[in-house]
Amino acid sequence: MTVDRLLPGQDARDLIDLTREIADKELARRADEHERAETYPSGLFPLLGEAGLLGLAYPEEYGGGGQPYEVYLQVIEELAARWASVAVAVSVHTLACFPVHTYGSDEQKSRWLPDMLAGRIIGGYSLSEPQAGSDASALACRATPADGGYRITGTKAWITHGGIADFYALFARTGEGSRGISCFLAPGAADGLTFGRPEEKMGLHAVPTTTAHYDDVLLESSRLVGSEGQGLQIAFSALDSGRLGIAACAVGLAQAALDEAVAYAKERQTFGKRIIDHQGLGFLLADMAAAVDAARATYLDAARRRDAGMPYSRQASVAKLVATDAAMKVTTDAVQVFGGYGYTREFRVERYMREAKIMQIFEGTNQIQRLVISRHLAK
Repeated sequence: MTVDRLLPGQDARDLIDLTREIADKELARRADEHERAETYPSGLFPLLGEAGLLGLAYPEEYGGGGQPYEVYLQVIEELAARWASVAVAVSVHTLACFPVHTYGSDEQKSRWLPDMLAGRIIGGYSLSEPQAGSDASALACRATPADGGYRITGTKAWITHGGIADFYALFARTGEGSRGISCFLAPGAADGLTFGRPEEKMGLHAVPTTTAHYDDVLLESSRLVGSEGQGLQIAFSALDSGRLGIAACAVGLAQAALDEAVAYAKERQTFGKRIIDHQGLGFLLADMAAAVDAARATYLDAARRRDAGMPYSRQASVAKLVATDAAMKVTTDAVQVFGGYGYTREFRVERYMREAKIMQIFEGTNQIQRLVISRHLAK
């Protein structure tokens, strides 16, 4: 994939070039093998950390890249075009760093952010529970005050990098109601913390998604991020940014599907000419291209608002909704372009179609995005 990008300067162009080089060399050549075998790409995330790609959106004073969000998201898109599982995990790691960076104390930032942003430790985001997905206020996992900290008891669900991550942005109940939820930075290994077997997913096979079971796990008080009862504010603020990460992943996936469909349509012939020269198929590809370009524009608009310090919550939901719906349609149409071959595992487009579906669900289902957008309109 070589998208002609509008970037803010030469540093950003150099970063995109570096990302493409790493993505082509380290991601594209390994993705098929690991996705088919459902094996984790050990050593890949430290490599991305060493290249500076795991802390791009955060300040240089803590070891981050100091990049505008519009640049960071385009890096995510480039990664997703080669390997969606990895791009999603990078987006989730960035999301998991958000609470400490935005709500943490100076001591917490100094203690944890340098290792997080350098990729020496990888993060997961632990908000959902078996009975609490879209309704985050229904969390039941509880944090009970104890000598020196809190005792955590309960089950968390749908954790990307579950069982592998070094830390988790954990949300647990310290009181009643929507204002009774707090945020913690939980270590990846602790007495009483266990993980379920990886979910048998439709796609994104290379990075595990698991449940986590906290059985009276002791967290020191210094691992409370923000104040007690501030958890949902932190979670929702983080998700505005995280939704843009998923939008960028969806656009990268859709771009990859479009690229493969166009390449195939130029090679395949029927009735004496390339199938791309048949108007019916050419128009289908044109609609796919328009959907990808439009989706990219929505996430870039939201990111530029974020970079300018403007409100962007509604725009983030629009971007997530538009981009992930586009990815589902474009990948489905790519399978159609390939015909019967598209339904086989000989070609990647069937995997792209399976991977696109989850993007309409996580980081808030697209029904939740419509709810967010409609509430903004009603104000």
